[in-house]
Amino acid sequence: MQLVVARIGRAHGVKGEVTVEVRTDEPELRLAPGAVLATDPAATGPLTIETGRVHSGRLLLRFAGVTDRTGAEALRNTLLIADVDPEEMPEGEDEYYDHQLMDLDVVTEDGVEVGRITEISHLPSQDLFIVERPDGTEVMIPFVEEIVAEIDLEEQRAVITPPPGLIDDRAEIASSREAGEAEPEKDKAGDDA
Repeated sequence: MQLVVARIGRAHGVKGEVTVEVRTDEPELRLAPGAVLATDPAATGPLTIETGRVHSGRLLLRFAGVTDRTGAEALRNTLLIADVDPEEMPEGEDEYYDHQLMDLDVVTEDGVEVGRITEISHLPSQDLFIVERPDGTEVMIPFVEEIVAEIDLEEQRAVITPPPGLIDDRAEIASSREAGEAEPEKDKAGDDA
């Protein structure tokens, strides 16, 4: 099975290094020197990682055969894809590969069906489940501990505890006025007493 592990960013310097946006929790394994990665677009690869280093908090890679800035810029926005055994599990207890989460049924703790995960969106601050509801609409659910209570791969479901308004657009808004309370009358200017 193939997993996207990084996206190539802009060139860094003049010797062929590129910045990469890491999309794996195991960059030391997937993006190590000597790794051969498929690419999207396929015509760009495969690419063999020659060197890797961290500079100012960003991972920089150099690929075999890419020796200058022009060659590095030509790789910009290329996705790096690793072959992974489908039975392989991430090292962390509460970590999952995207393919394990795809098509899971999403239900609330009290058993209400929300929908099915159709996509995982990886944002800088958190990951999002894109969930297709039974009526065909989509809802985005942050993949955070406070909302996703349980991932049960055997039962093929994700149990969530959504805050009000997350999965429905009819969030209750507390009003400071009681329903039916009349507005007080205003004094009319210019009345003679």
